[in-house]
Formats: sequence, structure tokens, C-alpha cells
Amino acid sequence: MKKLLSRYRSLPIRTRLSMLVAAAVAFAVAAVSVTCWFIVQGKLYEQLNDDLDKSMNMPAFVDQAGLALEDCTQKGRQNNRFGQNTYFQVVLEDGTACSLEFSAGTVKVTETDKNIAAAAGRTEAVYHNSVDTDGNDVRVKIRPVSFTDQRTGETSNAALLVGVPLKGTQSTLNDLALILLLVSGIGVVGAGAAGLAVARAGLRPVDKLTEAVEHVALTEDLSIRIPVEEESEDEIARLSRSFNSMTSALANSRDLQQQLIADAGHELRTPLTSLRTNIELLSRSEETGRPIPADDRKALLASVKAQMTELAALIGDLQELSRSDSGQQSGRHLQIVDFQETVEAALRRARLRGPELTITADLEPWYVRSEPSALERAIVNILDNAVKFSPHGGTIEVSLTEGVLTVRDHGPGIPADELPHVFDRFWRSPSARSLPGSGLGLSIVARTVEQAGGEVSLSRAEGGGTLATVRLPGAATPPPEGA
Repeated sequence: MKKLLSRYRSLPIRTRLSMLVAAAVAFAVAAVSVTCWFIVQGKLYEQLNDDLDKSMNMPAFVDQAGLALEDCTQKGRQNNRFGQNTYFQVVLEDGTACSLEFSAGTVKVTETDKNIAAAAGRTEAVYHNSVDTDGNDVRVKIRPVSFTDQRTGETSNAALLVGVPLKGTQSTLNDLALILLLVSGIGVVGAGAAGLAVARAGLRPVDKLTEAVEHVALTEDLSIRIPVEEESEDEIARLSRSFNSMTSALANSRDLQQQLIADAGHELRTPLTSLRTNIELLSRSEETGRPIPADDRKALLASVKAQMTELAALIGDLQELSRSDSGQQSGRHLQIVDFQETVEAALRRARLRGPELTITADLEPWYVRSEPSALERAIVNILDNAVKFSPHGGTIEVSLTEGVLTVRDHGPGIPADELPHVFDRFWRSPSARSLPGSGLGLSIVARTVEQAGGEVSLSRAEGGGTLATVRLPGAATPPPEGA
């Protein structure tokens, strides 16, 4: 059985569908055919029973039956034939059978017949199948009777039996069975062929999808799309739309990866070139034996250190951004985070980086669902920008109210034409390109806030400066444990 199931599962889907359709039709046709055959058989037997009732009530049979009973008891069995199609005979309770003169023959007496003959007055007429002395099938009706011997005056039990041949009925039923068998076979074959045609037509979109998947696997061409009717809402259409969405998402992801690699290469080239130039100057000084003045050497080493720090920061930002792009934070590391506490931790780091600045904070409790370290890094990036662009001795105002965090500095602000690009990767304002930074900080902020279900924006503040706004969904009180 397991081998059959394994073989069946290894067949193509269209073949299995055809087999299932053929099996279902075969079962239905078989049930209908068998039911039809039994109904026709019942109707034919009812007709035979009606004929037997008429024959049983024939005056000639009733009149001759009494004489036959006396003759049967005196002379024994009679078997006179006159070429009729109906059997007429009397059955005694000892099993003796006496055929009437106009009987077509003699029906063999069975135990059922003898029991009925011996049960006069205690049972009704019975219909059943039997055979005659020549072995022909016969449909009979037997009715118990009581008779009184006129010579002796004794009352005895017997039965009157009427029968008709079953040859014609059996021939009709056999012909019907053959016709039903042929029609059933044709129906099953036709159903299998129709099922195969329907399966091919229904699975044609699946074949197209398979070809598309194989094409993508072979060529890595993610631009392929499967045409789908806009109004169609069946499973195949949904599967096709899902495939198109998947290839579109993969194509966008690959484009973003390629863009990230290109942008990262461009950004890494500048500090690496400067770093290599400084190291070559130091190395050439050692090789030629002409030492660099102490102040110049100190400046070169400071530049190398700054460039190394810049490279480390850029690599860290790239790792963070690639970790976000790969979906490692999409739901797997999210947890309930105290937003107020996270902002306070970021403020402590910001105050260390800008000790000459005044940073005020008005924070209210708020709890959000996010990745703790990523959220703190995002807030630190926002505060770093505020520190970087604030004038010496300036003020940074931080507020957290009902899940809305605002950071306002009093620096030069961002020109209106540059605001749409502030969250693009590696984008840096022309006025800020001389300042340290990778151009990835705000991209990381946008990605982290988006993964937490919130939104972030930058705008020009009234009176000058920049206003950063972060909105995160959450609640003023932590949820119960386990929620």
C-alpha cells in the first residue's frame, strides 16, 4: 500500500487529477448502474408477480386444483405437458407435486414449498425463484390451501403453485448489465480524458510559473513577470501575483545591494586614498633618511588616526545598515523598550561629545516595541547631528511627549531643497562634507524607526536650526508580563 501511495505521489499533478476524476466518475457510474439494474430487476419481478397473481386466480386453475388434489393423493404425481408457458401444480405437505393438464411442466419442490404446504392457514402466499425438472429457472408463487377428501372426509394441507419461466427476464437483465457496463466504461474513459484536458488547461498557468522560476534560477533575470488578469482572484492568479511581487522585491533588493556596494566603495575610496598617501609620506621619509619635521609628523599621525576612526565608523554603519537590510531585526529581536530610558542613555553620550553645549530634556514615560541597541543607536545619531551642527555654547532642546520625540538645535538648519534627501544613503549636505561622518547615520535612523512601526522627519525649525521628530507607537505604561 505504501509503495502504491509513493508511486501515486511521484506522478505529475495533471496525471493524478485525471486519475482522481476518473475514479470519482467510475464510482458514481458504478453506483448509478448498480442501482439502475436492481430497480429494473425489481420492476420486472413485480410484473412477473402480477402475472402469477392473475394465473393463480384463473378459473380453470381453481376448478382443476381440487380434482388435482384428489388425483394426486390417489394416483400420485402427474406430469402432463401441453406446451404452455405457465406452470400449474399442486404440492402436498410431504413434497409430492402434481402438475395440471395445462401446465408447462413440473417445478421442483423445495423445502420452502413443503413448509408452506404444511402451514395452511398460518402463512400467506410466497414468491421465490426455483427450477423445473429440466433445470430451467422459474419464478413461482405458492399459496397454502386446505382440502377435504370427499371419499374419506379427511382434511389435509397442500399448496397451489404457479410459475413462469425466467429466461426472458434474465436475458433482459443480462442485456441491461452489458449495456450499463459498456456505458460505464465509455463514461470512465471519457471522464479520464476530460479530466486530463481540464488539468492541462487549469495547470497551464502553473507551467508558466514553473518556466519563469526555472528561467530565474538559470539566468538570475529578476525582470521576468507573469501576466495576470486584473479581475481574476483565483488561486493561480494570487500565486502569479505573489511571484511577481517576490521577483520585484528581489530585484529591488539586489539593486539596493548593488547601490550600497557602489556607494560604500565610493565613500571608502576617499579615506583610504588619504590614508595611503599619509602612510607613503611617512614610509618615504624613513626610506630616504630625511625625517619629517616633528610638527608635520605629528599632524600626519593625527590625520592617519582620524582617518582610521572614520573608516571604523563607516564600516560600523555599513554593518548596521546591512543587518537591517537582511531583516535580522524584523520582528525577531523586537521587545518592549523603555523609550524614556533609551533617550536618557543617548543624552548621556551626547553630553560627553558636546560638553560646551547646553542640552535640556523634558521626557515622559513611554514604552515601545523595538530592538533596544538599534533604537539607542538611532537616537544617538540624531543627537550627534544636533551636536555637530550646533554653534559653540548653543542649546539643544529634547522633548518626549506621548511617544513623540523632538530634538531641536539652533544651528544653520537644512536648506529646503536638501530636506527630501536627508535620509538617503551616503547623502551629505555640501556644507557638511568637510565635517566627519559617513552619510549613513540618518539612513540607519529611518530604517530603525520604520522597523519599530514609527516614522521620522526633519524640518526647519522656527527661528533657525533643525527640528528632528520621531513618532513611535506604544503606551505610557508597560504591558503586563507575557503580553
